Amino acid sequence: MKAAQFSRFGGAEVLQIVDLPQPHPGPGEVRIAVRAAGVNASDWKKRQGQMDPQLPQTLGYEAAGIVDELGEGVSDVALGDRVFGFSSEGAAQAELAVLSAYALIPPSLDFTAAAALPSVTETAARALDQLGVKDGSTVLISGASGSVGSAAVQLAVARGARVIGTGSPATHEYLQSLGAEPVAYGEGLSERVRALAPEGIDLALDVAGSGILPELVDLAGGVDHVITIADFLGAQQTGVRFSRGDSGRALYVLAQVAELAESGQFSLPVGQTFHLSEIAEAHRVGESGRVRGKLVLLVP
Repeated sequence: MKAAQFSRFGGAEVLQIVDLPQPHPGPGEVRIAVRAAGVNASDWKKRQGQMDPQLPQTLGYEAAGIVDELGEGVSDVALGDRVFGFSSEGAAQAELAVLSAYALIPPSLDFTAAAALPSVTETAARALDQLGVKDGSTVLISGASGSVGSAAVQLAVARGARVIGTGSPATHEYLQSLGAEPVAYGEGLSERVRALAPEGIDLALDVAGSGILPELVDLAGGVDHVITIADFLGAQQTGVRFSRGDSGRALYVLAQVAELAESGQFSLPVGQTFHLSEIAEAHRVGESGRVRGKLVLLVP
């Protein structure tokens, strides 16, 4: 089967489409004929040598496609079903992929839209869980208009929380459509937030990593009420928790977001699509930050 791989660390030029043996699912897993696979910042961090030292490496943690092989004990999906989910092997950018966590794609979503969901929704749901966002919470989300931020807004709203989201003025209409109350980031943020919520905010989630953790700590009333997914150094300096997946992943979100999407309560824009053979260009576009929304590879 064709799959994305690199055999040396470096720029996007090291990426290759190679022939690899077909994978097979283990107990509780399914194999899919991949139709679309998400592209994430972790992909180019791997390619640059920032994550795993071994070589060669495959790429891709999320994909959508058609079930073509069932692992032992799988009874919740059938051959031919459309599913989306996670590849724990990091090998989803390929013609075939094994998914270790998955859910049925709702009828209203195509493969491209479904492949964009797993990583951002799991990251957002995990951070909201760690914060303790629930019905009645008032939560400030910094960087609310990006992929993870907009997912966090919609999942928090679905929990019954009041959401205040930071973004540039150009994104405010979009944030309102997601159910957030928008505020402009930058100087004077605290005053603008307090004007919206004179009684204060309960919790804050930093998705942007723009160096405002001290301000968020002050607004939320302490480091225990703030989590960042984007500012590792700032977390060390302030004592704010940095959200990681190694303390437990929110895999339940796959089924939840499928239900929300089908009922019209969740959507995530796809910024640009590329064919699998164009993976190097997808990395270049992703690293440039030129495109808003998820990047997705299409597999013929």
